[in-house]
Amino acid sequence: MSANLAIPLPTRPVAPVWLDDPTEWAAFTQPSVQWPDCQESQLLIDGMHCAACALSVEQALRTVPGVQLAEVGAASRRARVVWSAAHTQPSAWLAAVERAGYHAIPALDASERARRKQEQRRALWRWLVAGFCMLQVMMYAMPAYVAGPGEMTDDMAQLMRWASWVLTLPVVVFSCGPFFANAWRDIRQHRVSMDLPAALGMAVTFAVSSAATFDPQGVLGHEVYFDSLTMFVFFLLTGRWLELRLRDRTAGALEALISRLPDSVERWDGKAFVRVAVRRLQVGDHLRVLPGEAFPADGTLLQGRTQVDEALLTGESTPLGRAVGEPVLAGSYNLSAPVELHVDRLGENTRFAQIVALMAQAASQKPRLAQLADRVARPFLVGVLLAAALAGVLWWPSGPGHALMVVVAVLVVTCPCALSLATPAALLAAAGRLAQSGVLVRRLQALENLAQVDTVVFDKTGTLTQGGMAVVAIRTRGNMPPAVALGLAAGLAGQSLHPASRAVVAAAQAQGVVPEQLRQVEEVAGHGMRGMDALGRVTFGSATWCSVPTGFEVNEAVRQVYLGDGLGWLATFDLSEDVRPDAVQAIQALQASGVQVELLSGDHPAAAARVAAQVGITQARGGCTPTAKLLHLQALQRQGRHVAMVGDGLNDGPVLAAAHVSFAFGQAVPLAQRQADLVVTGDTLGRVPQTLLLARRTLRVVRQNLAWAAGYNAVCVPLALAGWLPAWLAGLGMALSSLLVVLNAARLSRQ
Repeated sequence: MSANLAIPLPTRPVAPVWLDDPTEWAAFTQPSVQWPDCQESQLLIDGMHCAACALSVEQALRTVPGVQLAEVGAASRRARVVWSAAHTQPSAWLAAVERAGYHAIPALDASERARRKQEQRRALWRWLVAGFCMLQVMMYAMPAYVAGPGEMTDDMAQLMRWASWVLTLPVVVFSCGPFFANAWRDIRQHRVSMDLPAALGMAVTFAVSSAATFDPQGVLGHEVYFDSLTMFVFFLLTGRWLELRLRDRTAGALEALISRLPDSVERWDGKAFVRVAVRRLQVGDHLRVLPGEAFPADGTLLQGRTQVDEALLTGESTPLGRAVGEPVLAGSYNLSAPVELHVDRLGENTRFAQIVALMAQAASQKPRLAQLADRVARPFLVGVLLAAALAGVLWWPSGPGHALMVVVAVLVVTCPCALSLATPAALLAAAGRLAQSGVLVRRLQALENLAQVDTVVFDKTGTLTQGGMAVVAIRTRGNMPPAVALGLAAGLAGQSLHPASRAVVAAAQAQGVVPEQLRQVEEVAGHGMRGMDALGRVTFGSATWCSVPTGFEVNEAVRQVYLGDGLGWLATFDLSEDVRPDAVQAIQALQASGVQVELLSGDHPAAAARVAAQVGITQARGGCTPTAKLLHLQALQRQGRHVAMVGDGLNDGPVLAAAHVSFAFGQAVPLAQRQADLVVTGDTLGRVPQTLLLARRTLRVVRQNLAWAAGYNAVCVPLALAGWLPAWLAGLGMALSSLLVVLNAARLSRQ
């Protein structure tokens, strides 16, 4: 019986045209930042098992007109597609994935959890059938191994062969079905994946053994290998099953975090609360959220009092109390009581959606080491096929049956599953661990870069110091009332997110001062704000920006910002700021790990030196413009240093982008800040040294995985070519090599 009979015939892919409705694809799509006038979608890909599969999906997507970029992660099974709505629709590139032999669904599809459970059940059943049949085949094969000469008749031996053939048939037809189907798909698509060598090995073993069963005197001899075949399939499926479970615990941890919004919620329709799909919600809706449910939108409580879990959003692990009139965030969990809320923000406008975008982008990215494995995977597989063919030629004179089994051993043992999983499995496990602790990884490559960092540069305001400031004194020119100066400054500061600007706005609100209405207001990074009033230009910011005279009285004990006009200095605002409570411990932890710590600030040099002395930093520079910060960073890099920059993401854009790796820190950080590699969602500065240590540990795990994969092939490939490695042992080795890599990576996900 031919194994190809078990291969399901491919069907014509049906394009899900309903996803072309913008209302539908908005659930897994957002506007692209890097590509103007394009959309960025996140997908989950079924049917992938290796890096070669990921490359095939990428190639299929890139052939679609209008698709600008396609990235597929083999370990996470996620795809990132950047496409132009003017030239293509989701149905077109989803159909392209189907034609390539894979299945793609939106990343946040409600059916994904059910699909994953179904996949696990099918894999479990295939494994159980293979295990049961293997035990029975081994029982029938045992007499042939232990019987002495003349102790078993030819008829009895032939009966044992037929019984083994019957028991092997379910393994080939059912348990091996996915391998044959994937191999047939690869052949039709004129490509190579890791399932092709495995399927060839299974087919050759079954064919040789079947020939020996039907015709013991034939050219392939009388030896049967049903025990080797069933053991090989059982070990391979064991590895795949455990790998599937572990992947759900590592890469799946990320997926669980970004898929926490409910599928539906109760909405007030004027008469009663009716459950509706979350994607049908609108701003202004009145919702009821039950205990244990996640809030589907940012809103304000209208009724009830409860505890909420905002760990993912703010890094705060302790449940927080929320009462009527207080805000709640999408993605946070309602813990204790039913509450009703007014919907304020939905979709991409929520903090949760921005976090999802960052995490999803990271899950589909390919770091340099993973890209190297991808480039090696397909040529390596071609080399595997050539090596197997060469082994068959060399061993053919010793007997066709034995030669074919050597070919099988070479095909099986050289499958580069461990190599393709070595890097992404570890990086995804680390990213999931960091997400749970309040650090969002925007680029997986950042973890590799962070592990090599030897210098960390901190911004001061809003990073080492508390984000909140307060105006403690106002001094003005001449007889100008402080309230008038405060109104002018608030008119400019109201359009800035800088902590000093927010402090001035808060002071105006507290004193009942109405901000002045100014024209042509703009912010100049590193300097301050400027605008026009009825009398001319008004500036707010640094001393130089506001034309403060040289030698002007400066209070080095507090932070100062200034107000100026066409005549020069107009007012000085003294601000208080406090060092973060955990800043000293964080700096000490970094220094203990062998990292040099520096401070760069746009504030007065004396203020920068004071904060540096408080936290234990010996190298500090104040009065730095964004250009000066960038030049200093580049000077460090020219010295051969690997630099990490920690800033608040407001005025540090150039230096964040230029650093080897960068942190955007603090609650005030806009999550759409595209320069940062890692975003710290809470107020805990200790996340920086913790992330550094985890990155170093992750790189060690990656190197261990790569060393194991290389060492395994270096030892086993010569043994297989020499004919010293039976097929069942080759299958066991391949399964164990992949399993060891995933188990080693899984250690990173544990707290």
